[in-house]
Amino acid sequence: MHETDNSILLSKKKIPVVEKAAEYIFTACGLLAVLAVFSITFYMIWSGTPALFKVGILDILFGTVWKPTGDPASFGILYVILTSIIGTGMAILIGVPIGILTAVFLAETAPPKLANAVRPAVELLAGIPSVIYGLLGILILNPLMYKLELKIFAGSTTHQFTGGANLISAVLVLALMILPTVINISESALRAVPKQLKSASLALGATHIQTIFQVILPAAKSGIMTAIVLGCGRAIGEAMAITLVSGSSVNFPLPFASVRFLTTAIVAEMSYSQGLHREVLFTIGLVLFAFIMLIQIGLTRLFKRGAMEND
Repeated sequence: MHETDNSILLSKKKIPVVEKAAEYIFTACGLLAVLAVFSITFYMIWSGTPALFKVGILDILFGTVWKPTGDPASFGILYVILTSIIGTGMAILIGVPIGILTAVFLAETAPPKLANAVRPAVELLAGIPSVIYGLLGILILNPLMYKLELKIFAGSTTHQFTGGANLISAVLVLALMILPTVINISESALRAVPKQLKSASLALGATHIQTIFQVILPAAKSGIMTAIVLGCGRAIGEAMAITLVSGSSVNFPLPFASVRFLTTAIVAEMSYSQGLHREVLFTIGLVLFAFIMLIQIGLTRLFKRGAMEND
């Protein structure tokens, strides 16, 4: 008995030590994440601001001509910024409704066997490397876009034919790539809604569809908004796939124009850039970084405000 009591007392004494160690580890991990964010922010500001003063903020941000190797050199990225904004926005408008409705299908209406077949396919989409999306876009999507382009601009003497590598191709690839993120997180949010809400709605006489759109979706709003924010971040930060399907030329972002995004501008020229050209590419990275931060903060505040108003 005495040996048992002593072992219990020793185990009780060891618990606080373990808890303290775990607390220190968790605190260190949290501080490491914060430090990483501040380090990246400092490095981007340090590397990206010199070119703003050498070339001029207005010349870089509002210039429309990109000729880094010209004489004189020109570093205008306005069309690149507009392409990222328009392309990302269009991808979100296409991908988010499809993703949310697919999540509703998997969580609420799909037969179990069909849901078990669709869910692994969605997870497989998330695991496919982005370069594979780009290769499939080149082999399948670009030829289709080129045929459509030939029909629309048949006989045109001013249109520059892109071979199908244009803004529409990039938007469709981005919309496909954000689907797994939106579907998986939205489905988890829908399944987390208490069953009592659904039962109460059905008991009051609402149909299944009415219950989904008027009860379950509003109750899962916070999780769905998280899915949209993460999907938006995936679309903004993608580079490799859209490099292959967009044509990577600096033009005004028209649907059938070859375009260049902020990410592809860095990828396309960083390997051979030097001097001021390289500094401007870091400035593009700073603009992209600021762009992502502003969108994330803005969407988060908007969703929180909407949640508070609903409460």
